[in-house]
Amino acid sequence: MIAARELSRIYGWGQSRVEALRGVNLHVAQGEFVAVKGQSGSGKTTLLNLIGGLDRPTAGTVTVNGLELTRASDAQLSRFRNQTVGFVFQTYYLHPLLSVVENVAAPLWFAGVGRRERRRLALARLEALGLGQRAHHKAFKLSAGEKQRTVIARALVTRPRLLLADEPTANLDAANTQAVVELLRRICREEGVTVLLMSHDAAALSTADRVLTLSQGVLTEGRP
Repeated sequence: MIAARELSRIYGWGQSRVEALRGVNLHVAQGEFVAVKGQSGSGKTTLLNLIGGLDRPTAGTVTVNGLELTRASDAQLSRFRNQTVGFVFQTYYLHPLLSVVENVAAPLWFAGVGRRERRRLALARLEALGLGQRAHHKAFKLSAGEKQRTVIARALVTRPRLLLADEPTANLDAANTQAVVELLRRICREEGVTVLLMSHDAAALSTADRVLTLSQGVLTEGRP
């Protein structure tokens, strides 16, 4: 599913030059749950952005689901982000004044799905994640755990093959952390979705098939 080779990403120049990633190699199989641990500033979000087609590397290549992102056009990247990848950001990016179901259905609007079908698919995903009763509430009324599950529902509503999760438990208590981790594991196991999780939370890392370590832009094998 993911093949990254000698990925480097450099920001700035001169004395302000920052080498966020240094020669990263990463291979993830379809249906695998891989976690990358690392402290803030280690390059986790940069790596996720390159794999998700949100940024381009300074050097190296990254291929996801057969598409070499480093050579893809902007139009190809837009389709890739909408159809192949689901994003779970550390910041929820929910519209506070829209309902939960409207927030979850948003990616389907960009995919050209009709209003009635958008609503049906969004409601089905919310029901599956235990949020059916909250579907018509405004997003700002949700608890932190409910917001995170809503974000996961939105990421999955287009039935992506790859789920990219950036510190999805960072704002949650222990109980909600466990619930979200178990949910990601179930999605991977039951739906065959490949999961790439970035975190420094031992509880979040413990359920992964593999755990890698990212430190100062260098990726190595490691356990939490």
